[in-house]
Amino acid sequence: MCGIVGYIGDENAYKVLIGGLHRLEYRGYDSAGVALVSPEGHLNVYKARGKVSNLENFCKDKNTDGLVGIAHTRWATHGEPSDCNAHPHFSEDGNIALVHNGTIENYKILKDALMEHGCKFHSETDTEVLVQLIEYIRINNKCSLVDAVREALRQVVGAYAIAVIEKNNPDTIIAARQSSPLVIGIGDNDFFLASDATPFVEFTDNVVYVEDGQIAVIKRGEPLKLLDLDNRESTVDVKKLQISISQLEKGGYPHFMLKEIFEQPETLRDCIRGRVVDNGRRVILNGVLDNKERFLKAKRIVLVACGTSWHASLLGKYLLQDMCKIPVTVEYASEFRYSNPVLDENDIVIAVSQSGETADTLAAIKIARSMGAFVYGISNVVGSSIPRETHSGTYIHVGPEIGVASTKAFTGQVMVLTLLAICIGHLKGLLSDHEVERLGHHILQIPDYVKRTLELNESIERLSLIYTYARNFLYLGRGYSYPVALEGALKLKEISYIHAEGYPAAEMKHGPIALIDSEMPSVIIAPKDHLYDKIVNNVQQVKARGGNIIAIVSDGDETISGIADHVLKVPDMPECLTPIITSIPLQLLSYHIAINKGKDVDMPRNLAKSVTVE
Repeated sequence: MCGIVGYIGDENAYKVLIGGLHRLEYRGYDSAGVALVSPEGHLNVYKARGKVSNLENFCKDKNTDGLVGIAHTRWATHGEPSDCNAHPHFSEDGNIALVHNGTIENYKILKDALMEHGCKFHSETDTEVLVQLIEYIRINNKCSLVDAVREALRQVVGAYAIAVIEKNNPDTIIAARQSSPLVIGIGDNDFFLASDATPFVEFTDNVVYVEDGQIAVIKRGEPLKLLDLDNRESTVDVKKLQISISQLEKGGYPHFMLKEIFEQPETLRDCIRGRVVDNGRRVILNGVLDNKERFLKAKRIVLVACGTSWHASLLGKYLLQDMCKIPVTVEYASEFRYSNPVLDENDIVIAVSQSGETADTLAAIKIARSMGAFVYGISNVVGSSIPRETHSGTYIHVGPEIGVASTKAFTGQVMVLTLLAICIGHLKGLLSDHEVERLGHHILQIPDYVKRTLELNESIERLSLIYTYARNFLYLGRGYSYPVALEGALKLKEISYIHAEGYPAAEMKHGPIALIDSEMPSVIIAPKDHLYDKIVNNVQQVKARGGNIIAIVSDGDETISGIADHVLKVPDMPECLTPIITSIPLQLLSYHIAINKGKDVDMPRNLAKSVTVE
């Protein structure tokens, strides 16, 4: 959720930190703050409610000198968004400052104990408890900062990524991680620290991914040191970044969301590259082929995910059952971890997450591994936690997704799940060479199909003006189009704040049909497939009750096109591949309605890009 940044080196720390906060603002934008150790030895902490730009304005007349500092952009968990609750938090003596991403579950017990010893608190946050605990240990044990941090973390229950500085120790940052992302950038004469690598990509491509239970000791002029909570030193494994600055900029688009929608022809091409080969005759996923016995013997597959990734996973269920004839269930990771799941060595658990850091999905992975299941990860972020925690997996390779409402990551996830189903189905002998080649041929054309679909943008922009002030939407689809309906409804809710629900079209008459009138538009996803005639009947039921219909149909459609009020035609293709294409107009419709309403589509209220807390 929240984003943290740290810097120590020869440059002005404030400029580096503010630039980093802007890059991380998609992770949280309720408030922001920065702590700097000045050349005179003062600890200057500046905080402001709202976006990072508010912090910049607040700091215009402040002393922002210093070569070391930490910063934070917040998504509120404990305590409302306010200047007081914003990070960094500092100790009662003003000597130590700390930023934190995560939740301290036993903060109340710790807080009560500290208050009994005379400690006074100024915020409602769990984070202030941690910095006060570090100060208490530091003073009473007369120990070093790193030892105080280490001892404090031994008493903490919960998730955290933290960075700590001390005004009397201006050449050091102490950082630590448990179930929350943290990466360190190593420059020529400086170190960078952040929740992900985006804040420092222009400064260095040498990174170290901090593991759970590790403490990083970052000192000016010394090599990076990694310790565990028992003070044992670990090897520092430096890796190379695989992202560029151009991927983190808007490239002439007004919003990241629109840029990312229009990037999809290229991101899908990147996702397919090297996996659909020999002109479509073969589909290769090394994560499957290297573990083929596991997939051949699997009795069941369980997909775990959250949000948009859950919708992609539901499509994965249809794909895997159709092509592989394996029983598949799809679980919300947040529910899976508390549902007493029954797994064994014959099960495969597929964890799907754009960020690779989703807390509930990571917890589900740990449960699955503990029960002997084989765990396969599908993620976008190289080096993130899920790829490191799973037995094997596949990256979707769609590049950094900055917009909070997922677009290109969704189509990338669906593409990888499609390739996964084809690869397993062929491995099991359930898909013939001819069928693989037929699907492979169409998959290679998907980037061009998406490009053609994006040509609907101007029509959708005009159409959006009609429905900008609708208060409710109903999204309907059958078969492969049902998860697309769910995803379309979610996109509209996320960024326009219009209430929308996705339903299987046949379920409409079991309740939602009561809501249909001239003021409640229905978006119906109806490509030419084996359920087309069925959904025609659903369209007629909506029309008979005075409902307005926006229909997504295949090129050449005549029947639904003659009934619906508005029609958006997309390229015709095999049924199992339609979700990638039919989702594009829904992304654009949500975007334009939200823009018409004056909403910030890249930073919708109350949402954050990466949900790293429970």
